[in-house]
Amino acid sequence: MDSSSHGSWADNLPPMPDMPSTPAVCPSLMSADALRLGDQVDALIDAGARVFHVDVMDGRFVPNLMLGTETTRAVAGLARPRGGLVDVHLMVERPGDAIQWFAPHADMISVHVEADPHPHQLLGEIRAAGCLAGLAINPGTPVEAVVPLLERVDYVNCMGVNPGFSGQSFIPETLPRLTALRDLLPDRVALQVDGGIGPANVTDARACGADLLVSASAIFGAADPVAAYADLVGRVESA
Repeated sequence: MDSSSHGSWADNLPPMPDMPSTPAVCPSLMSADALRLGDQVDALIDAGARVFHVDVMDGRFVPNLMLGTETTRAVAGLARPRGGLVDVHLMVERPGDAIQWFAPHADMISVHVEADPHPHQLLGEIRAAGCLAGLAINPGTPVEAVVPLLERVDYVNCMGVNPGFSGQSFIPETLPRLTALRDLLPDRVALQVDGGIGPANVTDARACGADLLVSASAIFGAADPVAAYADLVGRVESA
């Protein structure tokens, strides 16, 4: 039964992780070297990274197939003991089935508003599993789609590309969407931007209100991922 039928929907939920300190650059492991994943995560933690973004794709909701529960478990084992958080982004057709698989190893889970007709229920299930609940929206989805769900949302993930593949060019119209979302969201709800984030736009994205800035190829496609991460952090802090 939906807990909102008796008082606040949030009554009797387990403790949630703390929302990460913001602003934060969040390395997206979509572009990491799978053979050196542990070393890369360790090096980024040493450099100050605390939120690691894990994309889960089913080849149906998006045209790619990537990452599973064992990878997420491994990242959690590296990050959590050192104060890190695992942010799982479910880009799948049936996110309700996947929540239970990833929640034990995740601190944050986002689902797409386009992927399921019952996002209220999904967000409640994420919170009931002890994770921060995120709502992701594709570039073509009106930002107003988040408004009916704000009571159950801890963060909103505004996609800067059409989801599925790393290395895509940032969609410029994302910047006014970030500004519009920041105006719509309560202060307690963090704003995440995901896709195409790099040196050319990370400062603008921060200036438009993004709190959590997810970057994949700009970090892991660089010759020195730690230096690339540090460069993005410096740009964000100067915004």
